[in-house]
Amino acid sequence: MNIKIVQFIENLTPESIADKRKQVLKELVSYVQESKDANGEVNLNFICTHNSRRSQFSQIWAKVLAEYYQIELKSFSGGVEVTACNERTIQSLKNTGFNVSQKGDVNPKYQVTWDSKNEGIELFSKLFNDEVNPVKNFAAVMTCSHADENCPFVTGCDVRIPVRYEDPKAFDDTPLESEMYNLRSSEIATEMKYVFSQIK
Repeated sequence: MNIKIVQFIENLTPESIADKRKQVLKELVSYVQESKDANGEVNLNFICTHNSRRSQFSQIWAKVLAEYYQIELKSFSGGVEVTACNERTIQSLKNTGFNVSQKGDVNPKYQVTWDSKNEGIELFSKLFNDEVNPVKNFAAVMTCSHADENCPFVTGCDVRIPVRYEDPKAFDDTPLESEMYNLRSSEIATEMKYVFSQIK
């Protein structure tokens, strides 16, 4: 794992997470632990409306933090509508130290890497039931209220877990844009660090 990413992870402070929020994360911790114990591997599909911001951050950080704690994890993401992985999301990941390459212009595919030993994750906007996503033995982690409320049934999932985040889209084209995307990425990374640090 590249040194900039490691330093970023080591500076995250999961102890700062409020007890009320830890209760929200408790179900995700339990699923990861139970799935790891039963199967030796965990599958998580992070779902938000457009699969362009919060679910993409969550997919990346879950994979990276699971790797940091040496837990076998396959991380996915999807939405209820196809748009594109937002360029601000990608810029925020670059700011943190991820290497990113792009293929295509309309709903481009971004190869995001953090370690020369693996190929990383390919980010692009897709439906939650896209063919690249799992069809069974996974948790559907709902990262936004709209998707949680408007996606009433996720076929094949073991469990549906709401872990909602505020949308940085509210700050698009404002002076706070970069700061708020970086803040949301850091918040998600901190919570994923907490989740995977709890796994035995």
